[in-house]
Amino acid sequence: MTKLPHMDAQEFLREIGQKINDYLATVFTPDNEPQSLFNAMRYSLLAPGKRLRPALCLAVARTLEVAEEQAMPVAASLELVHAYSLIHDDLPAMDNDDLRRGQPTNHKVFGEATALLAGDGLLTHAFSLLSHRLPFLSSEQQLELVWSLANAAGPHGMVGGQQADLSAETQSPNLATLQFIHTHKTAALIEAAVVMGAIVGQASIEQKELLASYGRHLGLAFQIVDDLLDVTATTQELGKSSGADERQHKMTYPVVVGIAETRRLAENELTQALAALAKTDLHTSLLVGLAELSVRRIH
Repeated sequence: MTKLPHMDAQEFLREIGQKINDYLATVFTPDNEPQSLFNAMRYSLLAPGKRLRPALCLAVARTLEVAEEQAMPVAASLELVHAYSLIHDDLPAMDNDDLRRGQPTNHKVFGEATALLAGDGLLTHAFSLLSHRLPFLSSEQQLELVWSLANAAGPHGMVGGQQADLSAETQSPNLATLQFIHTHKTAALIEAAVVMGAIVGQASIEQKELLASYGRHLGLAFQIVDDLLDVTATTQELGKSSGADERQHKMTYPVVVGIAETRRLAENELTQALAALAKTDLHTSLLVGLAELSVRRIH
């Protein structure tokens, strides 16, 4: 494999974040009808965000020497699913939040019914992006992409994790339950982002398995840090209401094991993610950097 030129992870996120935003702006146009629905979809999809999931997908594809423009529709499908999940999470029937990504939540601007439909629209259109013919992939590989995203987003992944999260609000703190929630609600889609990049890059079975392990442990570390920041960061830093987990009686790592142990567990998951990368025969400096940035972030 050709040795890729070194790219700093922070620089990569800046560059790729802008390219992702530019592409997302073309997915729906303001003149699509009904405008009320598409305005609501664009509102959440184009809101400022980390773009971690599509960035990870593109970083893996880049590591496997696939051009960004080829992988971009695949990466974008992940952000559509993530945006849908945030809209639905914020609804009064779920977490009842008023602020997301530094702006009022979707239902506060467009109403609950339109917000619900906007989430539905984003979710289903993600699979439209994946099912358009991608000439550099076989039909089998495209089907694998569709399965990977559906499995991560559905009842065996994010949706199941959200239900477990809601149910846990009335349960006593329990580490096993908490790990189940985080593995499904957050880590599943981050793992899928990495695996989908590996599919686009036509990675070997062994590479794919190791990259999946990297994504799974990174996803867990990311959510553990999210739990921690809800306690230690401000609303302005987070772009959403700080302390919301406690107010909603969420089961989180600081509640279950305390702040110091939460930090240790996040670092442990990061260590396991990087250990999986070290076993590949790939040039993984970019993926290492992205993992470290994601886990050691301050907002």
